[in-house]
Amino acid sequence: MKFRVSVPASSANLGPGFDALGLALDLYLICTFEGSEKLSIAALGIDSGDIPEDDSNLIWQTALQVARAENRDLPPVQLDIANDIPIGKGLGSSAAALTAGVVMASELLNLNWSRLQILNEAARIEGHPDNVSACVLGAVVATSMEPDGQAHAVRVELPASYGVAAVVPDFVLSTNKARSVLPTTYSREDAVFNIQHSALLIAALCTGSTESFSAALQDRMHQPYRAPLVPGFAEMLVLREPGLLGCALSGAGPSVLVFYERGSEHVTKLFESLFLKHGAAAKTYFTEIQRSGYTLDQVR
Repeated sequence: MKFRVSVPASSANLGPGFDALGLALDLYLICTFEGSEKLSIAALGIDSGDIPEDDSNLIWQTALQVARAENRDLPPVQLDIANDIPIGKGLGSSAAALTAGVVMASELLNLNWSRLQILNEAARIEGHPDNVSACVLGAVVATSMEPDGQAHAVRVELPASYGVAAVVPDFVLSTNKARSVLPTTYSREDAVFNIQHSALLIAALCTGSTESFSAALQDRMHQPYRAPLVPGFAEMLVLREPGLLGCALSGAGPSVLVFYERGSEHVTKLFESLFLKHGAAAKTYFTEIQRSGYTLDQVR
């Protein structure tokens, strides 16, 4: 029996919501799989040359990890991958692969896991729930993770008047490098600042308010430290233009998520120009919010 799982791209943090907020975008990792006599992996699409086609593949390794945790043997598979998510650009490519691996293991091992169980397992493996929650549930998600590994996620719809785009530069920034520049402790002042702005951001999303949205995206926990790794980003943070609601690093970067009032798509050109000014070409993906999370279908 052959199955197809489609997992959306995701953007995490959204400014002040470090490791807590995320959203799903309508770019997809699509994996078609079925049991086989031996492991066979083939990849096509964006950055497919960076997707291993052997047993080191993250989707396969994740599925093996699930099987080990369940004390089960995972049968070999034929896995065909079609990828639309830029890799190493802060758009959740690894979270999508990880989610696909958990879903694949659940199906091949007949675990019959619910969406919540898929979320908990993916968050446990990932170590933080923001990207995988968006992959599993779709929309905008506010998330947390308990000390026992239990993940919680609540969906929020992006206001209909908001548009969102991902401006993706032509260089890669590894998550490990982006994490390495962060401090190990924060002042009370900075912690309170981020709590306030995260609360303001959620309120703005829930009400559709635009007046405070740009201010709500301000952050002191990760963007100031990562800005030197993304040339031009410091200038992007202070951009003001009619129709521009604000911007944030997408995940650990280097992509930048741009929020705008619908009809003002032209504001993304300012971000492309700033990347170009600093020596990087950039492509804008005018994405919609993906609202359902992953889908799993039987292929006939």
